[in-house]
Amino acid sequence: MFQSATGDPESIAHIIQVALAPAFLLSALATLLNVFSTRLGRVADKVDALSASLPGADEAARATLARRLAYLRQRSLLLDVAVVLASFGGVMTGAAVLTLFVGALRDASAASVLFACFGLALACTILAILAFLAEILLAGRGIRLEVEHKQDRPK
Repeated sequence: MFQSATGDPESIAHIIQVALAPAFLLSALATLLNVFSTRLGRVADKVDALSASLPGADEAARATLARRLAYLRQRSLLLDVAVVLASFGGVMTGAAVLTLFVGALRDASAASVLFACFGLALACTILAILAFLAEILLAGRGIRLEVEHKQDRPK
């Protein structure tokens, strides 16, 4: 795709333009991750509300609440899958851009500062997506543990 980068501003600008094209995909993935995390927060709020009504509930109400909590547990698991897939998509997009960028600048000694700045930005983006993935999975696990704890509580 690229000839040898010469280090002139036009070549460098072209490399950045091509490398930034997937920014639209990353933006869409970030929006999806925001939606997923918001929905996970809503699931957690519902788990808290249902869990608060368990202690004073009669047997029939407890059975209904247990079914609703099991349903929320399934939702949190599906949200975890969605977050993992979207995060992995973001990581792979970032890795593809970084690969493209490194490949294009491999022979360009004059672009080392640009490479360092842009390459670190991409690496930080990939690591941020991975950190967010770990946090969201931890939050989902917490919701499921809360559901299990509330369901296992003595009647």
